[in-house]
Amino acid sequence: MLDQRLHHHLVTWLGMWPAGTALDVVGSERRIQPGWDGEPHPVIGIGDRGGIVLSVPPARTGTVRALGQLPIADLLRKLPDAVGLPGWSGYRAVFRHTLAPTPSPDRGEWIDARDPAVPGWLRPFGGEVLVIRDSDGRYLAGVGIKRHDGYGHELAVGTEPAARGRGLARRLVAQAARRVLDEGAVPTYLHAPENVASARVARAAGFADRGWSAYGLSRPDPAAAS
Repeated sequence: MLDQRLHHHLVTWLGMWPAGTALDVVGSERRIQPGWDGEPHPVIGIGDRGGIVLSVPPARTGTVRALGQLPIADLLRKLPDAVGLPGWSGYRAVFRHTLAPTPSPDRGEWIDARDPAVPGWLRPFGGEVLVIRDSDGRYLAGVGIKRHDGYGHELAVGTEPAARGRGLARRLVAQAARRVLDEGAVPTYLHAPENVASARVARAAGFADRGWSAYGLSRPDPAAAS
């Protein structure tokens, strides 16, 4: 049975859950409102073995539904134009969640995201972030929380190259997951299918691969246009 927190998260985040067909396209006002980082996320999809729910701006629902007979790879290529965002890219990620993070001693400390020790990539998460620092106070690894809604919080982790291979990321992810659960939400974790290192961290922290996928759009890389 699907955990109620995960069910409520997906209904709130997408606009409906579960899928009733292989692909259900739903228009949601959430897609034109600010997301966890203050920016709109115009396409969000989650799929399990029963089908995919693809959440898009209400005004674009019909256009995206017209692509519904395409294989998912072709649909992802055409999605940016269908929602009026040429130049963006469609992607698929592995979607994981857990109700039982791997037991392990807490290694990180929760600090304000504005703390000078916090690296730039962690600052947009806001609130408190979970970090490990060395004896001189230098950042080694950290986790930020994407607070999508009151039911589901997505974890993102990063480790400095020199600190990799010590198990810091998996310990931080498990520790952050325990906090999310204590706060009444379900922790989720996304990674690219080809990202073996991220998959290993997720699995070690208690996030099993249940065959679920996430879908969305990536903004163009400004550096690539310069």
